[in-house]
Order: sequence, then C-alpha cells, then structure tokens
Amino acid sequence: MSAPRKFDLETRERAVRMYADRVRDGESKLAARKRVGELLDVNPATLRNWVESAENAARPVEASGLALADENARLKKENAELRRANEILKTASAFFAQAELDRRLR
Repeated sequence: MSAPRKFDLETRERAVRMYADRVRDGESKLAARKRVGELLDVNPATLRNWVESAENAARPVEASGLALADENARLKKENAELRRANEILKTASAFFAQAELDRRLR
C-alpha cells in the first residue's frame, strides 16, 4: 500500500474555491466534488474534508456564548441533582423522626 499523497496548501485552496464556484453556479455538492476531483486528481472524499475544514475555519467561534451555555447546562444538572438529594434527606429525616417517636412511646 502506498503512502497517502500530500497536497500543498495552494492546491487545497484552489480546489475549495473551484468547488465553491460550482456550487454557487447551481451544481449539486456531490457533482461539484466529483468534477473538481477529476480536474485536480483529488479524491472527492478528500475534497469534502478540505471544504468542511474551510467552512469551519471561516465560521466565527463565540467562545463566551458556548462556555455560557455549557455552564448553564452543568448548573441545571447540578441543581436537579441537589433537589433529588434534598428530597431523599427530607424523607429520611421524617422516617427517623417517626421511628424516634415510636420508640419513646413504648
């Protein structure tokens, strides 16, 4: 089995631009990947990975919003867990209080 081929950054960028142009002209994503892959001798799956990487790099990341949402979810989960623990403790204290009253009455 031969080693995977390595493409330089310029080839990758050119392939992504060609793909984007074809999709913008109305061609389907799959057809655009196949056609650009044939023209540049690149596997369509490899081209798909390059396109996804380029789209992810172009998308702005809102770290504060993501961190805030994660923290909010974590706190909600912790809050529910603490509520369950409080209910268990209330039930247990009522049980032992009743047991103490029953013991004193005998």
